[in-house]
Amino acid sequence: MSDGHEHSGYERVPSRQRRRFPGISSRTYEHPADRSALVALRKLSGFDTVFKALSGLLPERSLRLLFLSDSVRVSDRQFAHLNVMLRDACYILDLEKVPPMYVSQDPQPNAMCIGLDEPVIVVTTGLVELLDEEEMRAVVGHEVGHALSGHSVYRTILLFLTSLAVRVAWIPLGNLAIMAIVTGLREWFRKSELSADRAGLLVGQDLQASMRGLMKIAGGNHLHEMNVDAFLEQAEEYEAGGDLRDSVLKILNVLPRSHPFTTVRAAELKKWAESRDHQRIMDGHYPRRDEDKDTSVRDSWRESANHYSTHVKSSKDPLMKLVTDLAGGAGDLGDRVRRGFGGFTNPSPKPPGGTQGPDAPDPSGDDRPPRDDS
Repeated sequence: MSDGHEHSGYERVPSRQRRRFPGISSRTYEHPADRSALVALRKLSGFDTVFKALSGLLPERSLRLLFLSDSVRVSDRQFAHLNVMLRDACYILDLEKVPPMYVSQDPQPNAMCIGLDEPVIVVTTGLVELLDEEEMRAVVGHEVGHALSGHSVYRTILLFLTSLAVRVAWIPLGNLAIMAIVTGLREWFRKSELSADRAGLLVGQDLQASMRGLMKIAGGNHLHEMNVDAFLEQAEEYEAGGDLRDSVLKILNVLPRSHPFTTVRAAELKKWAESRDHQRIMDGHYPRRDEDKDTSVRDSWRESANHYSTHVKSSKDPLMKLVTDLAGGAGDLGDRVRRGFGGFTNPSPKPPGGTQGPDAPDPSGDDRPPRDDS
């Protein structure tokens, strides 16, 4: 049970102690790209009023009624062990109002947090049946992290705009305009998923359980057939493998998704769990909610830009390697692109006589991929 927290009437709460984070700000665990956008929106005057006004246009009330009428509401009498996890997660992250939570019949493992006025958490039966208690605790913490950050607002808008794009597909350019917004929101939301993964780790405080949960979502309930280290190696191979054609295909594959790929999520979470930032949080040093009003939009955007810059420089992806080389003024653009599409590890043959041709490999040795510091 968490430090001194009372759960009278509830059972199955692990006896091990987990640290609580009084007054924690969601900025503590938010991915830099997610945090910068949220800080900017929170600074906008009237932002909350505008989106609450939109609630009449969005299908939020319909969704709430749907869950109430056709799903099982988590309580001390229904899915009591999930109710304990939910209350405990809200206690650890100091979320005062516990959001309603529903279990929906769906064999596809999934969970979401939606709502404009108040967040609602929904988990599917497929997820409940797939995960053990500690893995599920990380998922519940993940969704509570969404609620604390206010992500439920943007997911609701994303659902609405996706539906709207289908309805206006017949209008010239209408669908393109909506889908451009949807694409931007999806990129934002993919980063918010990385934020929520971190929140799930702060709640569960068990990295192996978080990793197991992600592996099960990817490969099903066959832990005896899976290995965390091998799973993480897939993420490294995914990032570094192929040539520029594969880099483009990666971008196209991820564009329609609201979540990052599971191997990528696992690698990102492990990297964060081993960082000094995570250790400082566990030691009790983290931003407080009452300081949110003093946060700087400029500083948040600068931190986001620095993150992307560092990511590009350290990435082993062929396209990111090309961008880094070009930014550093390395070589001829045409030569780099040609060798990129041919594979950075497959140099072109030298012309007869040993002279350097236009497609000969760079003698500087820059064709090697950079080290992976993750």
